[in-house]
Order: sequence, then C-alpha cells, then structure tokens
Amino acid sequence: QVQLVESGGGLVQPGGSLRLSCAASGRTLSSYAMGWFRQAPGKEREFVATIGRTGSLTDYAGFVKGRFTISRDNAKNTVYLQMNSLKPDDTAVYYCAASRSVLAYVTSSYDYWGQGTQVTVSS
Repeated sequence: QVQLVESGGGLVQPGGSLRLSCAASGRTLSSYAMGWFRQAPGKEREFVATIGRTGSLTDYAGFVKGRFTISRDNAKNTVYLQMNSLKPDDTAVYYCAASRSVLAYVTSSYDYWGQGTQVTVSS
C-alpha cells in the first residue's frame, strides 16, 4: 500500500510558477512509475506528465510541454512537478499517482492516488 500526499498548490498570477510535491509513505516510490493528472471543474481528469522508476524516462501532455517538468527524488520518496508560464487554463486540482507500469498515461493504469492540491491561476 502506498499513501501519496500532494502539496505546493495555491493562487498564482498568469505567467507565474509553482512547484508541486508528492510525498509517499508506506512503500518506496522507486518501485513505481509516477504521474501527475489534473481535473478542472466539470471536466474529466486528464493526464499531465509521467516519469519512470529511475527518472530517466519522462513524457508530457502536449499542452504542458516546455512549461512543466516532472522529476523525482527516490531517496526522499518524493515526486515533483515544476510548473512555469502558468495560464488560467491550468487552473485545476492536481493529483499525483503511482503505477506499476513503465510509464502510464491513463487513470486506469494507476494503482494509488493522492487527495489532490488546488492550483488557481488568476490575476
């Protein structure tokens, strides 16, 4: 069993930056690929980024490429999402998740989820 807790969300102006963290307990994160998803009000949860077990493999949704960076520190059992050049459309609850796959892009591939952290981009 893995427990995931996200932090780092908040209110930021357009063009600003935030770094989300996802801390794990229960089992070592190095056994899992990790992902970030987001869900805006009235919309489906959507894939944002994924990272392989060692951190050497990453992939992103097209709408965040060049702006967001996913990384992990297995020694700290933590995954990060650095978000730059934020836009109002990035407003959503952001979730981290753990998967036994190599990389994973859909919610059904993930076994454990955090409770989410709110990101609001507004002037």
